[in-house]
Amino acid sequence: MTERVDDGVPGEVTVVDPGAGYRLDVNGRSMTVHDSFASESLLFVLRERLGLPAAKGACEQGECGSCSVLVDDDLVCACLVLAAAAVGRRITTVEGLGPVDDSGDPTVLSDVQAAFVAEGAVQCGFCIPGLIMAVHHLLDTVPDPDEEEIREAISGNLCRCTGYGRIVSAVQVAAGDRRALARTGTSAGEVAP
Repeated sequence: MTERVDDGVPGEVTVVDPGAGYRLDVNGRSMTVHDSFASESLLFVLRERLGLPAAKGACEQGECGSCSVLVDDDLVCACLVLAAAAVGRRITTVEGLGPVDDSGDPTVLSDVQAAFVAEGAVQCGFCIPGLIMAVHHLLDTVPDPDEEEIREAISGNLCRCTGYGRIVSAVQVAAGDRRALARTGTSAGEVAP
């Protein structure tokens, strides 16, 4: 049985045959999704079908941000996107933010992840993958955000452990490191060769 999925692009519909599987471009790798239904969310497929558990399922309504991923460089809640609608699009999860080895596993932390650790912004960790994705998206679009822009960018991500102070500080550190890297070729935490 084939299913038609409206992919949100006017005039375009993706036709998916769940029995035959389909391919998603996730973290720079083409991955085949087998035995799925066209009605499965991108969050479910990432976690349960492709073994990428970082995006979390909390509200399943797009309210908490714990499932945030990038689809074609746009920040989305994976719980609200049909996986079949993401065919032919670039999907980036927190697992794919930094360099990866041949199996697709991260080898080092991204600059934002390292700033979160250094600033003590990680508490229980449940919201962190979504926050990391939101911050990467922010810094990729607004390289030098002020505090108001930072708070607005993470406002769709709920954290029950903090008052967001350390998270804002981590974003400021990551932004500063990116500015230093652009200026000198090394981040603030690195030593120039």
